[in-house]
Amino acid sequence: MNFFQFIFDNLSELKNQTLEHIGLTFLSLALAVVIAMPIGIWITRRERWSSLVLGITGIFQTIPSIALLGFLIPILGIGVKPAIFALLLYALLPILRNTYTGIKGVDANVKEAAVGMGMTPWQVLTKVELPLAMPVIFAGIRTATVINVGVATLAAYIGAGGLGEFIFGGIALNNTNMILAGALFAALLAIIFDQLLALLNRVPLRRILRTTIQFGAIMPILSLLYFMPQWFSDDLRAGFDPEFGIRNDGYPKLEKLMGLI
Repeated sequence: MNFFQFIFDNLSELKNQTLEHIGLTFLSLALAVVIAMPIGIWITRRERWSSLVLGITGIFQTIPSIALLGFLIPILGIGVKPAIFALLLYALLPILRNTYTGIKGVDANVKEAAVGMGMTPWQVLTKVELPLAMPVIFAGIRTATVINVGVATLAAYIGAGGLGEFIFGGIALNNTNMILAGALFAALLAIIFDQLLALLNRVPLRRILRTTIQFGAIMPILSLLYFMPQWFSDDLRAGFDPEFGIRNDGYPKLEKLMGLI
């Protein structure tokens, strides 16, 4: 079958899986930002803890993603919860490390000048350190986003959806078009998000606060995309292997027997 014809025939399913993939990526990313940035700020004030905290988060990056998902299944079960938790762990290190590095990299003379002007520690943090460190922090968020787009394809292994369903379904069926569809759209998502977030590194300092607030407001909205295919679809959803939805003796036959078509 022609690849583009396959895309056209499966456009609805591909759209749903893309929405789920975006939702998985940004739901875990939003949680990682909420957790990692405060910890990164805290270890700049508690320097003796920085090596330990960064070392522990670094260990998460060394665990193979399949092994981590397998470890989480007995604890969190099958579905979106272990997938989000695993993606959260992978996103922590880039954001945490860049928050720490960005704040520590602020010129000490600038901070001394802020204190000399009568600013409180909170004002120094929010009006001086964070705005100056934000380009570095955005670079960490950018790295975490690209990592999560790639790792999120494995979420299909534990029934969490996403573009991995096409990839692993294609492997099971030896269907090259199906594999390419999932892999190509996942790669396109990674490139698009990487380039969009790269723009944040070039935001002028006078607009950095407004841009940060806008980005923080967009992430929860993108996270909700994961649930849209479930909200607006009446399709039968269960823990079936992707192969079941395509084989003539699978879901198509079940539809006929139930009078759905």
